[in-house]
Amino acid sequence: MPHPVAALDRLGTETAFEVLARAQQLSAQGRDIINLGIGQPDFRTPAHIVEAAKRALDDGHHGYTPAAGLPALREAVAQDLTSRHEAAVDPGSVLITPGAKPIMYFAILLFGEPGVEIMYPNPGFPIYESVIAYSGATPVPIELHESAGFSFDAEQVLANVTERTRLLILNSPANPTGGVVPAEQIERLLDGLAAYPDVTILSDEIYSRILYGERTHVSLLRYPQIRDRLIVIDGWSKTYAMTGWRLGYGVWPANLFPHAERLAVNSYSCPSAVAQHAGLAALHGPQDAVEEMRQAFDERRRIIVAGLNSLPGVRCADPGGAFYVFPNIEGTGIDAGALQRRLMEEAGVAVVAGTSFGRLGEGYLRFSYANSAENIRAAIERIRSLLGAG
Repeated sequence: MPHPVAALDRLGTETAFEVLARAQQLSAQGRDIINLGIGQPDFRTPAHIVEAAKRALDDGHHGYTPAAGLPALREAVAQDLTSRHEAAVDPGSVLITPGAKPIMYFAILLFGEPGVEIMYPNPGFPIYESVIAYSGATPVPIELHESAGFSFDAEQVLANVTERTRLLILNSPANPTGGVVPAEQIERLLDGLAAYPDVTILSDEIYSRILYGERTHVSLLRYPQIRDRLIVIDGWSKTYAMTGWRLGYGVWPANLFPHAERLAVNSYSCPSAVAQHAGLAALHGPQDAVEEMRQAFDERRRIIVAGLNSLPGVRCADPGGAFYVFPNIEGTGIDAGALQRRLMEEAGVAVVAGTSFGRLGEGYLRFSYANSAENIRAAIERIRSLLGAG
């Protein structure tokens, strides 16, 4: 008989946090480490949001809230999404969660079991594949290639859909690549999925407000033909520099919402009351800081792309969104894991190996440019010295 915790052997991790822990350990030993590994904005949460949290504490908001979140916050999320995406969202479909991960976890657990297949981006956020395997389902990669701007090809995705496919996970703008899926690929995919009405779609849109150039976000909420089988992930962490507040949300179809709410009750009871009041202030308050951060990321994007492309053996595509680059390092002759370790230990630069995001990440590294322009430039020169030394 299998040991009751045997399923945990199928559960992976998020290497970025391991890289962060090692960087902090080396820093505590006196090493100068430039951290381009962890995916969190280096800005402070805007002051009006912090003040709202303080007021919530002073006003006595210290207790439980409804499991699905404060009604006022669910209403504010629905209004924000309706306004930004021109797609009506019912507040009753919004589940507020402690961070965005519970939404993907709940969705995968609802559909994952032995004998079924769940499709996910590769390279992609590592928790997708981890939880799919944990659920007992078979992970089926949606291949993302540098030559296509790390977007998917709709025909290739549809060719891999079978009668066993239950959930299809999309992420745009994407972690780790910064890739943005064009509207035409999304629409071709949705047209093809009309033949598979039992396939639910999980759209991770956590970077929806961090795009560059002329790109605009294409939310799947805009497509009424799939709304009865669409789950959307978004939240406050990246947009408002609120990673430590742990606040996210999901928009669920009516038939799935009660199941997600029951999972919430059974796992964490409810989100933090104080964080929810902060989230309300974020949505209702001025949005200047959101655009200021996006512009700062855009400047850093240009610096890091140019810097990486100047390095021997490195080729870096220009990302369309988020705050990551995913340079090709095959020309260095060093595999991703080894180069990650050498950059940390020898050069004092924390990055994440592409293999942490799936097998198609071999030959790549992920850099987060949620750090200052000065530090990015210094990191490039440290990498240049290391690669020049062989």
